[in-house]
This record gives sequence, C-alpha cells and structure tokens, in this order.
Amino acid sequence: MPEKLIFEISKKGKAGATLPHSEVPSLNPSDYLEEHLLRKNEIGLPEVSEVEAMRHFVNLSTKNHHVDKGFYPLGSCTMKYNPKINEKIAMMDGFSGLHPLSPPDCSQGALQIMRELDQYLCEIGGMDAVTLQPAAGAHGELTGLLIIRAHHIKNGNPRKKVLIPDSSHGTNPASINFAGYEPIQIQSGEGGLVDLARLETALNPEVAAIMITNPNTLGLFEKDILKVSELAHRYGVQMYMDGANLNACMGIVRPGDVGFDVVHFNLHKTFSTPHGGGGPGSGPVGVKAHLKPYLPLPVIEEKEGKLSLNYDRPESIGKIQAFWGAFGVMVKAYTYIRMLGAEGLKKTSEDAVLNANYLYALIKEYYDLGYPGTPMHEFVVSGLRYRNKGVKTLDIAKRLLDFGYHAPTIYFPLIVSEALMIEPTETESKDSIEDYARVLIEIAREAETNPQKLHDAPFNTPVRRLDERKAATDLILTWKDLKKNAK
Repeated sequence: MPEKLIFEISKKGKAGATLPHSEVPSLNPSDYLEEHLLRKNEIGLPEVSEVEAMRHFVNLSTKNHHVDKGFYPLGSCTMKYNPKINEKIAMMDGFSGLHPLSPPDCSQGALQIMRELDQYLCEIGGMDAVTLQPAAGAHGELTGLLIIRAHHIKNGNPRKKVLIPDSSHGTNPASINFAGYEPIQIQSGEGGLVDLARLETALNPEVAAIMITNPNTLGLFEKDILKVSELAHRYGVQMYMDGANLNACMGIVRPGDVGFDVVHFNLHKTFSTPHGGGGPGSGPVGVKAHLKPYLPLPVIEEKEGKLSLNYDRPESIGKIQAFWGAFGVMVKAYTYIRMLGAEGLKKTSEDAVLNANYLYALIKEYYDLGYPGTPMHEFVVSGLRYRNKGVKTLDIAKRLLDFGYHAPTIYFPLIVSEALMIEPTETESKDSIEDYARVLIEIAREAETNPQKLHDAPFNTPVRRLDERKAATDLILTWKDLKKNAK
C-alpha cells in the first residue's frame, strides 16, 4: 500500500510535542516588519502526533533503496559499502562539535587530519599538492579547470577550448562551460578508447586542456595514455583526469605517473563516504608542482611545529567554498585510508576489477559487451538484441526492481545503444554477484518468452511504473497542486 503524504495524515489540532511556557515576551511582528512582509495565512505545516510522524518517516526509509539494504550496482557511481567505523569516528565530539571558524590554535587535530589526508591523496594520485575544498566531483572539475585557466593566463593566453572524448563523464561539458571554455568532443576509436589520430588533429595552441576519465565510462583503461599525454604536452595542453573511476586504480597506477597534471578525487565514491540524494560529497583536487601556486585559499602550512591557514597566495584562484570543505567527509575518508593502508587500497582495486569481470563472465551469453576489451571495475553491456521483442533497457531496469535490486545506470554512455552500465564494487561477495547474474539471466529469458511482463514491470514496488512524460510536464510542487491534480 502506498505511503500517504504527511499532509494527508494531518488533522487540525494534533501535536507531536508539548513545549514549556516561554518566559520570553511575545512581540507583535507588525511593530517591526512592513506590511508586505507579514504572513497573511497560516504557515500550513502538517499537524500530526509524534508516533504518526515517527511511523511515517520510518516507513519512507524502508522504501528507499540504499547500499545497506541491498546490492547497488550503479555504474560510474561506485556505490560501495560504507564501513560504520567511518561514521563513528566522524561523529566524535572533537570533530562533529568543532566550529569551522575555530582559530587554528584550537583546531590542530582537525588541521592535522586535513594535512595528512592531503598527503595521502598526493601519494595515491602521484600529485604534488591537493586542495580539499571542492564539494563534489563536478565542483572539483570546475576548480581544476579554473586552476588550469589561471596557469594559462599567467603564461599570457587563457586559451579557448577543452577536449573531451565521447566516453567522458557526463559532468565534464558543463564544467568546461562554467570555466569559460568551449567543449570539443573527440570521437572514440573502434575500441572505445581515445583515437590518437583524431586527437592530434584537434590539438593546437588554443586548447587549454583535455579531460579524460580513466578508466573511461566504458570501463576500459586508456592503454595509450602515455602517448595522449605526450601529444597534449607538446602543445602546452594540460592533462585533466576525472577521478570518478579511481576505484579501479588505487595502488596500481597513479594518474600523475602517466602524465596527468590535475586529478580530482571523489571521497564520496572511492573512499567510501555514503552518497546519493544530493550529498554529502567531497571532490579534492590534486595538481602537479607547476600548478600549485593557483590552489584555492587557504592552504594548510606548518610553521614552528604548528599548523596554520595561509591566505597569502597572490596567484591563487581564491576561495571556492565556504569554510574549508566537507570536513566530516574528510574524516571518513581519512579513517578508510588508515584502516586499509597501502596494501589494502591496492587489494580494494584488484577485487573491484575481479568482481566486475566475474559478473560479466556470468552474463555475457545474454548481454553484448558495448566495446571489445577487458573491463576494469565496471562494464557496459547492451540490451539491443531484445529490441526485436519490443524490450528496451528501461524495461530490464524496471524488472530488476521486482527482485530487490537497484537498477544499474542505463542509457549511458551514449556511445552504446541500450546501455546498461554495471559496477558491482569490491564489497560484494561472490554469492551476491552470482545471485544478481541469475536475475539478469532470468530477465533476459523473460525478454524472449514474455516481453509483456517486462513492459508492465515493476510489480512489487510501492509505486508502479510512472508516466515519465506526465511527471516532466505536469509538475506537482505544492500541496495545492496535489489537490488540484486529484480533482
């Protein structure tokens, strides 16, 4: 039975709490505010008892899918399990209760964690310096591109264009535009990797950078990355690595060692902080030494045995977020790195690659690999063979919900028709991977024998398949809209 809206549960006069009498004198708002600022009607909040409020939100939480509840193979998002020790450490009073404007003398422990996390990320990424400020991956992209712009301006020409392969991450073009550049797409070669001939044709002194996701969104490692770096640097073009897929690389290959000048890290993917629903996120950016002067303000420095915040950096791009970044996320990432150590991080990537290849091996007779090659931590298959039965990838994804699984990313990357982008991560067991494969195979057989069942799915979810056109065109944004729509 669908959960009612809390406004539908509401009844006049109900209350969830009884507050003591306030000794603060009551003031008349009209004595202090102009007429047009005064509320004309009641505020319109729902009126429910405490037990109704509690049950409502607990019921909603059980309907939400999350990695603690079930397998979450969302390609390109790395929805790995999040160790609860991370949460416990981040909630310690000294961290959770620390005001962001506490003076450095009172915040040495927090600054030490930030400084050490900076150093760990430099080592993992092969970088020379890191800023922890960016709020997420896309924010990290913007930050990295602004650093690159500052570098080119210092050299006398901001340049105009940034190159991206057609297998790049979906946020790259937007970040490029926000940074004041024009995105230029480079068509991939037949193997789904960067086409060196096309790249060389596109390179010129007006290109500021090339943004590459490696492994790319097909799950394939760019095997010619050293040649790409050589070509780019010949024109002074900066190499930017979108670190969304770093979960395949930790301890195996460092971006800085294969020619990248800038890389962003997703602490909320690779380093296990829970994400989804808009946050929390953190997207630190690492740079090579020649870009270090342009890092956002402030940077943490040590003087006479004490850590401090240095704002005296005239070439910096300035501040890119309030305060110092998502500190709680930093603590979780720091805990994750310290718990695993160097060997543990490497094994994480090895297991992520193993799990992805094992899952693909189990289903490859039923789904076609988007591009040839050995996938890394994720892979992209196509459901195109079932189109002759009238079955789309969307139908397969909806049917997966009936088995208690979150659907993988679908219809991305765009260069694969009817794409399913699957990332099991390293935290799934052999048993859960085999069960997921069993379900995918069962759905493939249904596509052949009973396609209508897939068209009608899902059957077991709180809400059946939505009319997506209506959801996009007939917006319900308020309680009044809902009542109007019901009539």
